[in-house]
Amino acid sequence: MPEKVVIIGSGPAGWTAALYAARANLEPLVFEGAATQENQIKGTIPLGQLALTTEVENFPSWPAGDVRQYLKTALPPEDVPYWVESNKPQPSHGIEGRELVALMRKQAANFGTRIVTDDIVSVDFKKHPFVVTSLEGKTIEALAVIVATGARANYLGLPSEDKYKNNGVSACAVCDGALPRFRNKPLVVVGGGDTAVEEATYLSKFASTVYLVHRRDKLRASKIMQERALNNPKITMKWNRSLVEVLGTDKDGVTGARLGSTTDSQKEELPVGGVFLAIGHTPNTDFLKGQLELNDKGYVRWTVPQRTNTSVEGVFSAGDVSDDYYRQAVTAAGTGCSAALDAERWLAHKGLL
Repeated sequence: MPEKVVIIGSGPAGWTAALYAARANLEPLVFEGAATQENQIKGTIPLGQLALTTEVENFPSWPAGDVRQYLKTALPPEDVPYWVESNKPQPSHGIEGRELVALMRKQAANFGTRIVTDDIVSVDFKKHPFVVTSLEGKTIEALAVIVATGARANYLGLPSEDKYKNNGVSACAVCDGALPRFRNKPLVVVGGGDTAVEEATYLSKFASTVYLVHRRDKLRASKIMQERALNNPKITMKWNRSLVEVLGTDKDGVTGARLGSTTDSQKEELPVGGVFLAIGHTPNTDFLKGQLELNDKGYVRWTVPQRTNTSVEGVFSAGDVSDDYYRQAVTAAGTGCSAALDAERWLAHKGLL
């Protein structure tokens, strides 16, 4: 018998879709991704980008406070994060990203969601029931599919950049910029497009100075965005520069950034409290292999306004795999809800329930 709904992905979009689908008695099957070294390197591990995030202050219902006691009662012992019982200082600003997504996973499981820790490596959406194939070689038929595989932030690939991820290096100013560790400190933003200018402008609300580092002598951003950056007294342009090393210590995290010139051999060190990469995102759509229509940036295209429909009837998408604009946990969760409702209503309309 084909599955009623298969959900591919395990971030806030995937788990919210699973929660709604499970409560609608659709018995969802979630492929949360494989815990492989390759996925670790790419940043596509189970539980999604939230698993790579420290404090989350902007997800509704998690104000400042100690949530450790709740985690002990809400999660099974094997899923309680190791630091909860340790002497490690506990976060007090909201909840850790890994904790939040672990709670989402458990909530979906509580309503009967079945979970497979494996990747989907190919799909066949040209026939119905649809067929998805896993990394381990299993093939599953599905009446409806929700794609919620997210998008991964692009990094430069520097060893020092990787060393200080979540310890002063970030790829999301809106997610992390207001955290205490970045307030009233000089910060670096790397990039030259609209996203970089938006991130620098946003960070200027909290930082003492924002250094916008760009490889060229002019920005790629739209004219109005360029004017916004160049006229902001708290943004200092670093033209013809590239980030060559993130400086820091294990105790303090990021303490500086070493820049190199793109026109000569000069080097420059900036004392900063954080480094933000704003060089784009890559949607996790390789496994689709042309089965769904993508937009010009490679994201799955929603084909019906205010709905999560894709170019294939019965296949829906949710979260950052389709959203190249907001890219927030709460918006991803919202579209996960929508995708589950859209799938349920489509299945009912087709007489498949």
